Amino acid sequence: MHASPKTAAIVPAPALQALAAAIEQVNALVLGKPREVRLAFTALLAGGHLLVEDLPGLGKTTLARALAATLGLEFQRMQFTADLLPSDILGVSVYDQNDRGFRFHPGPLFTQLLLADEINRAPPRTQSALLEAMAEHQVSVDGISHRLPAPFFVIATQNPVDLSGTFPLPDSQMDRFLLRISMGYPDSEAERAMLAGRDRRLMINETLPRLGAEDVLALQKAVENVHASDALLDYVQRLLAASRRQPGVRVGLSPRAGLALLRGARAHALLQGRAHVLPDDVQALFVAVAAHRLVVEAESGGGGAAAQALLAAVAVD
Repeated sequence: MHASPKTAAIVPAPALQALAAAIEQVNALVLGKPREVRLAFTALLAGGHLLVEDLPGLGKTTLARALAATLGLEFQRMQFTADLLPSDILGVSVYDQNDRGFRFHPGPLFTQLLLADEINRAPPRTQSALLEAMAEHQVSVDGISHRLPAPFFVIATQNPVDLSGTFPLPDSQMDRFLLRISMGYPDSEAERAMLAGRDRRLMINETLPRLGAEDVLALQKAVENVHASDALLDYVQRLLAASRRQPGVRVGLSPRAGLALLRGARAHALLQGRAHVLPDDVQALFVAVAAHRLVVEAESGGGGAAAQALLAAVAVD
């Protein structure tokens, strides 16, 4: 990561070096997935959340644990099941005889990095318990709002919906995830290194943090100062407008999707050591931002294909 003088003005050089070391460490734990690791860091620094959709056993949990260990964040893992209740996530108010009143007992949601494992195995009512937390970084229980720790980052894993016992996430829930990615199978070299190497869980347990919670918050603040030119905003607007008239797309991208794309592009630029956004940043993220937000016709090939078609159809200038 090579910082320009303008980047150094918004992020001190030691912080950028520590960020580069953190990315390198996660890549050493999650082998053969540099793009997915970069996108995970992008979602975190942009203040968003990450949805990882793939088959079991492809490294989704390893990615979450490696991020938490490397960034020094409080970590909780929740296994979502069909009988999970909202109170199991949020917490409950219990009557305290000594105080003669109800006292709130926080649930596992009150952490800095939450791994919501197999989120689509929980029923819609339980899925919706995360909506306020992901959007507002707070939860309301019995009419009282409780702030969540900062930073607050959700990595949710999702099995393909054709697997038995899954409930598709509603559009409102999908929209709370800044990015959706798939891990995919590792290449042969990475797979051989995993087979020949040590257990990744043991390696993660021995991992020393490269950053801390305060460093992450400072980097998130710095992302807000990454410059996006008028020409770049025009390009984002053209992509949004094109999505609303794209053949095969029933519902295009909302203004909130545009804000998410721009926020992610700023974070991506910072990860590249730049204090300004380029069209390359938008293009690197567009499919991961747009595919799960586009509502497409069944025969159109899915949101990913529609997003790729939009990128190809809309000129940069």
